[in-house]
Amino acid sequence: MSNEAVITVSNDPLRSVADALDTAVQAAKGGVGDVRATASGALPALGSFLSGVTFKTCYAVSYGVVFPTVLVARAIPQENAAVHGFIDGARAAIDLVNEMKAKSLSVEHPATSLPGHGTDTTP
Repeated sequence: MSNEAVITVSNDPLRSVADALDTAVQAAKGGVGDVRATASGALPALGSFLSGVTFKTCYAVSYGVVFPTVLVARAIPQENAAVHGFIDGARAAIDLVNEMKAKSLSVEHPATSLPGHGTDTTP
């Protein structure tokens, strides 16, 4: 017998349709695998890109807010009425927040609140 491939021709039309469908299914599976491989490679790259954009945006905004604020705060002389007013106002705001936290904790956990807890009586 020779080394040539033996090709059998079938006259069955259903067999040829089945072979064509099988070939189509195999091609579709290969295409899905290619799409899956491409997507799995693209998603980490997209996540990295979005993470970098988010970081750079937050950095620029915070730098744009903090730097001018500190620059103005450093430019104001320390010993004057305006600075003392800012300091007193900041302390009053901190005290108010602490009182609000203490009230919130006493409402959430009434059995664990201690008398005088959260109130600062120091001048």
